[in-house]
Amino acid sequence: MEAQLSRPLMALRLIFLLCFFSALARCCRFLAAEAAPTLVTRLPGLDGALPFRLETGYVIVDEEKGSELFYYFIESEGDPRRDPVVLWLTGGDRCSVLRALLFEIGPLKIIGEPYNGTIPRLRYHPYSWTKVASILFVDSPVGAGFSFSRNPTGYHVGEVSSSLQLKKFLTKWSTEHPYYIANHFYIGGDSAGGKIVPFLAQKISEVCI
Repeated sequence: MEAQLSRPLMALRLIFLLCFFSALARCCRFLAAEAAPTLVTRLPGLDGALPFRLETGYVIVDEEKGSELFYYFIESEGDPRRDPVVLWLTGGDRCSVLRALLFEIGPLKIIGEPYNGTIPRLRYHPYSWTKVASILFVDSPVGAGFSFSRNPTGYHVGEVSSSLQLKKFLTKWSTEHPYYIANHFYIGGDSAGGKIVPFLAQKISEVCI
């Protein structure tokens, strides 16, 4: 039935989800710089507590311009201390990584049913990649999703500069999450994200050599 949903209906649902996820972003954005991440335990549209560990937060990647990247981190539902960590990048021109989280590899799906003006319902997706890996969904580049810059010039980033910002993001994020450093690490993405993945992997490997 999900495949039969009209485009306007899907657009309305996506707009709604962006609205309630934006509450998470605003909570983080107006705290002090490099504030502690937020652990999310419940979401509108989903009955009961989340059956997985969801963390959201911001990481500053350009101090001069005040540019920050927003992320969703879903810990592996298997063995998070041993399972790999995957950085996932969404394609498109500044598309929100929510697309990947809700429509591709994440543990939540929108229930396909006629829209009646209320909150769209979510359901747990039992075949998510989070069954076997911890996934770091990042809104990149600056301007995608909830990632933002206090200085308008901070939005003027290209493929190389945004890749270098992601490298800085990973360095900072790993420092704040040292218990995942020993895990295998992978970078994945779709569409235009395929331009960033190999370059970012090269830059990371140059540091490790």
